[in-house]
Amino acid sequence: MANFFSLFVGWRYARATTQNRFIRFISASSIIGIMLGCAVLIIVLSAMNGFERELKNRLLSVVSHIEFTAVELEGIKDWQSLAADIKNNEQVIAVAPFIKINGLLQKGKHLKPLQVRGIDWQLEQQVSDLSSYVDAQTQSRFNQGEGIILGAGLVEELGLTVGDKVEFLIPKQNESLKLTAPNLVRLELLGSFKLGGQLDYSMGYVSLPVAAKESGWQQGVQGLRLKINEVFDAPSIARQIGFQLPVYVYIGNWTHEYGHLYNDILLVRQVMYIILILVIAVACFNIVSTLVMAVNEKAGDIAILKTMGTHNSTIIRIFMLQGAYNGILGVVFGTILGCLGALYLTPLLRSIESLLGVQFLAADVYFVDFLPSQLVVADVAVTAGAALLLSLFSTIYPAYRATKVDPAGVLGGQ
Repeated sequence: MANFFSLFVGWRYARATTQNRFIRFISASSIIGIMLGCAVLIIVLSAMNGFERELKNRLLSVVSHIEFTAVELEGIKDWQSLAADIKNNEQVIAVAPFIKINGLLQKGKHLKPLQVRGIDWQLEQQVSDLSSYVDAQTQSRFNQGEGIILGAGLVEELGLTVGDKVEFLIPKQNESLKLTAPNLVRLELLGSFKLGGQLDYSMGYVSLPVAAKESGWQQGVQGLRLKINEVFDAPSIARQIGFQLPVYVYIGNWTHEYGHLYNDILLVRQVMYIILILVIAVACFNIVSTLVMAVNEKAGDIAILKTMGTHNSTIIRIFMLQGAYNGILGVVFGTILGCLGALYLTPLLRSIESLLGVQFLAADVYFVDFLPSQLVVADVAVTAGAALLLSLFSTIYPAYRATKVDPAGVLGGQ
């Protein structure tokens, strides 16, 4: 019965309109502060989840999870048997050979740095999703001719079309380790791939025989690339497999080149979470102010309740409920606003970019050219729960202070 009474009175107090404009202003500020804190935190966490998803599904679907590069100049000769041995590891999904060539792509007066990878297309499909970003006609031409596939960003920047001839300059050294005139390789543009990020401007693909011919790896391949089950465990898996190989290799994994992206995502997620939780905490201090003023305003009501024999615990519950009402409103509206913002973040940002004629994420700088978003229920629950707990804790002191009202002093003064 006491619980129902405290619930009823607390609800009436929470819904009642005070005549004090300052109290109304502070109360509204606390609701808006909690609402905005929850909404922004949910949107930011969803954006970080989106970046992590794109890193895994877009970038890591094309780049090597693990690479073993030959130490010896003749390369890895019997790579087929070595690949078969590596695939016996339960963490390995597939293995494919590669030859990597760094050079300059020339078209007319334009020179662009480019990394060209020689690949076996059939095996490459097992270790990457490159075929998902290349049309069927380009794949057919790649298997038949001596040409190159370039990123869509580079193709557009140089004004190339399928069938154009491009020149690839490969640096070389003589036996005295002095640089000499580079090898000049003329290649036909077979097509393009579009990942929507930095790789569209820095990567190209040729067939394995073409790469072997132009780079001097005639007796074998430069290395093997692996696709594994647990992408984020690549460093430990690479060491485990690499130390057991019968040949000397350089051990590499995706974190060497792109690990900073993942670390940045984690860092931003943690920092923003701390900052916005503090914003919510500051908003909850307004609940303390509102409730303290409400206790002072309702001192007469409290005195009457205590005179009627109301227990202190009931009075505490009444004012905790009144204070928690603002927190609940802020969390509910903030969660709804945050979820809607997270769900429509990508199209909203695209519309703003189109309206203003700007691009917030440049494709030649970042690994994506749009702001991704992925709403995760666990993030919403943690955010809402943390905000509710903070708002509930902020009611404890004012509610406890209400029990210290002296009925005789208050009623005697009235």
